[in-house]
Amino acid sequence: MVNKLASRGRSTAYKLIGMQTIAVILTSLIFFLTNGAKEGYSALCGGVISIFPNFVFATLAFRHAGASAAAEVLGDFFRGEALKLVLVIVLFWVVFKTLDVIYLPLFVTYALAIFLHWLSPLIFKTKKVG
Repeated sequence: MVNKLASRGRSTAYKLIGMQTIAVILTSLIFFLTNGAKEGYSALCGGVISIFPNFVFATLAFRHAGASAAAEVLGDFFRGEALKLVLVIVLFWVVFKTLDVIYLPLFVTYALAIFLHWLSPLIFKTKKVG
């Protein structure tokens, strides 16, 4: 049986990731159309560096929910956040070492995705459980 509370949290997180993905694609398209292919894929790389770790975190963090699973929930959040940070570092390293990117579009799109994440409580107001 799937825990409804965990499912609701995962669903909200995936909605945020979907919104971030749309914003990243649009921003990358703008960079591509105004500046060229290199700027476009640089922007896309910045978005992926932000979105992929968020997806991994959401998948791990919302496996359990409820008072009876408090230890599992806490452990999942810590493991998810640690893995998210490691993934961000590794993805930046891989992009910088293997791809010829332009830093401004990469960081602008990365920052946009992070900013949308910070705005998520205002964008996705959830009903109280109870």
